Amino acid sequence: MLRAMPPSARPRLHALVSIFVLVVAAPALAATEPFAPVPIGADLSSLPANEQQALAKLVRAAQLMDTLFLRQAWAGNEPMLLALLADATPAGRARLRQFLVNKGPWDRLDHNKPFIPGAPPKPPQANFYPIDASKADLEAWMKALPAAERARAQGFYTEVRRGTDGKFMLVPYSVAFANELADARRLLEEAAALTTQPTLKTFLHKRAAAFLSNDYYDSDVAWMNLDASIEPTLGPYETYEDEWLGDKAAFEAFITVRDEAESKKLEKFAAELQDIENHLPIDGKLRNPKLGALAPIRVVNEIFCSGDANHGVQTAAYNLPNDERIAKEKGTKRVMLKNVQEAKFKVVLTPIAKVALTPADQKNVAFDAFFTHILMHELMHGLGPHNITVAGRATTPRQELQETGSAIEEAKADVSGLFALQYLVDKGVVDKAMERVLYTTYLAQMFRSIRFGVAEAHGKGTALQLNRFLDAGAVVVKGGVFTVDAAKFKPAVVELTRDLLMLEANGDAAGARALLAKMGVVRPEVQKILDKLARVPVDIEPKFVTADKLLQQSR
Repeated sequence: MLRAMPPSARPRLHALVSIFVLVVAAPALAATEPFAPVPIGADLSSLPANEQQALAKLVRAAQLMDTLFLRQAWAGNEPMLLALLADATPAGRARLRQFLVNKGPWDRLDHNKPFIPGAPPKPPQANFYPIDASKADLEAWMKALPAAERARAQGFYTEVRRGTDGKFMLVPYSVAFANELADARRLLEEAAALTTQPTLKTFLHKRAAAFLSNDYYDSDVAWMNLDASIEPTLGPYETYEDEWLGDKAAFEAFITVRDEAESKKLEKFAAELQDIENHLPIDGKLRNPKLGALAPIRVVNEIFCSGDANHGVQTAAYNLPNDERIAKEKGTKRVMLKNVQEAKFKVVLTPIAKVALTPADQKNVAFDAFFTHILMHELMHGLGPHNITVAGRATTPRQELQETGSAIEEAKADVSGLFALQYLVDKGVVDKAMERVLYTTYLAQMFRSIRFGVAEAHGKGTALQLNRFLDAGAVVVKGGVFTVDAAKFKPAVVELTRDLLMLEANGDAAGARALLAKMGVVRPEVQKILDKLARVPVDIEPKFVTADKLLQQSR
C-alpha cells in the first residue's frame, strides 16, 4: 500500500505536476483512447500586454490546483505519480498518460476500475477523512459536536484528521495546503498588480486573502461582481469527490476570457429566473419568493483548466458558488465555456446522434439547442429548494441527501432545464423553433452523458432520466435506434421535475437512494447503443495551446 508523501518531497512533486500539465497538452503524445485531442484556446489580440501578463500569472496559479486535487483525491496519488515518472517503458508512459487524464489510478469512465497494478479500490471518502475511519464513526462524532463546531466539520473547507491521541480533529485547508496556497497567493497578487480592471483586481486580492484565512465568502461575492475581460475561477468549489457526505470542496481552476457579444445575448434569461421559480411544479410554499438579486451569465472561452475541473470528461459550463448563503443572498453565476461546448458538439454529439437516433431525429439535433440547454441546466442549479427544514432542523438538500446529492441535483438541473425552456417557449421568450430540436438534441445528449459512467454523478443522473422517459413513452426504441414522442415528453418532464424537486425539498436520502438504485442503471436497449458507440470519442481532451504560448512568452 502506498504511503502519503512526506512534506519534504512535495516541492519536487509541485514542480513535476506543473511541467506535466504542459506535457499532457503537447500534440506529440498519443491521446488517451476515449478522448479526442482538441486544441482549446482563444484570440487574445484585443487584450493589452499587461492583461496578457496577468493571464499568464493566473495560468501558473491554476497549475497549483492540480497538485492540490491529486492530494485531495487520494493520499497515494503523489508517490504513485513519482513512481510512474520513473518508468520510461512504453507501458509506463501509457499508464502515466492515463493517470494524468484521470487524476489518479482509477478509470472514471469504467466505474472507477483501477488500471495501475497495486492500486486499491477508489476510496469513497477520498482523502478528506481518515482512511481508517468508518462513515458511521465519522457521523457519530459530528453529531456529538457543538453546533458551531459541527458546522465547521460539515463545511466545505476543512479536512478531518486524527490527532496524536487518535481522536478526530479538523484541519483547515489553509493549514493542510499552506505551502501551495502561499505560492498561489503570491501569483494572484502579482496578477492583481498587473491588471487595470478594478473588479478583477478586487477579486484577486480577496481570493489571495481567502487562501490564508480559509474564509471564502468575501472573495465569492467579489467573484459574483467580477466584470472584466478575464474571468478566472480558482479555488475549492465542487464536492463531487466527497462520496461519503458530499461536503468537502475540491480545488480546481478555470482560466477564461470573456465573450462579450455572446454574454449579452443571454442576459434575457437572467430576467426570467424569478418567473420560472414561481412556476416550478411544486407547492408554492416550497418556492423561493425572492431569488438573489445577482444572477450574472458569462459566456467565455477557456484558456486553461486544472484540478477537479480537468479529469476525464471536461466541464462545459458551471454554476457557482456552492455556498448556500450566497445563493440565497446574491444568487449564483453561470459560466458557459463556448469553445469547449463547440468542440464537444462537433467531435462527440454529432457522431452519437448518427448512431443512436432515427434519421428524422438526427436532422433535429442543433448546436443552439445544445448550448441553450446547458445554459438552462446551470441556471436551474440556482432554483428550487436550497434551505430546507427537516425534523425541525434548518438544513440544506446537499447535507441531507449526502452521497446521493450530486446525482439528484445534476438530474434536477437537467430535467428542470427542459421544463424551463419549454415554459419560455410557451411564453414567447424563446423562439418556437427551439421546441422542434430541444428534445431530440437532449436525447442525443443523454447518450453522451451516460457514457461518463453511472458511477459518476452526471452519468447516474442521466441514466435515471432516460429510464423514466422510456417508461413514460416519451422516448421510444424503433428498429434498434431511439426517437422522441414530443407529446409524451412534455408531461414526463413535468412529472420528473416535480419528483426530483420534492426529494430535495424533503431532504429524502432514503427515497433518493431507492430511486437511483432502480433507475440509475443502464438497460439492455441502451447498452446496445453504447456498444455501437465504441468508436466515437467519449469526450474531448483539451490541448491548451493559448496557455502554452502565454507561459512560453512569460519565461
